[in-house]
Amino acid sequence: MERLSHILREFNDRFGNIAWQDQDKIGKIVTEELPAMVAEDRAYQNAKVNSDRQNARIEHDRALEQAMTVLLADHTELFKQFSDNGSFWRWLLESSFRATYDRVAGVGA
Repeated sequence: MERLSHILREFNDRFGNIAWQDQDKIGKIVTEELPAMVAEDRAYQNAKVNSDRQNARIEHDRALEQAMTVLLADHTELFKQFSDNGSFWRWLLESSFRATYDRVAGVGA
């Protein structure tokens, strides 16, 4: 829970200036829905167990892009930021990887 709170705080600090239509909903997607979708990806789960961090990262990034595509129809403004805003894209990749790799793989704190 502390990790999710940290992600949400960082999200608000870095991207609170974006005029989201529903800031709370976007925050929930970024801190809860996306990490859950990525963590459930079978190829990513397999890479965390049977490969090194670098290969797990590759699978994570693929899984996150796939999850963002699933969300495209209902959350176009989030997808637009992911696609067009390099800073947001890098932050989301890093935050999601930290939240899912460390939590599920049992690595780190």
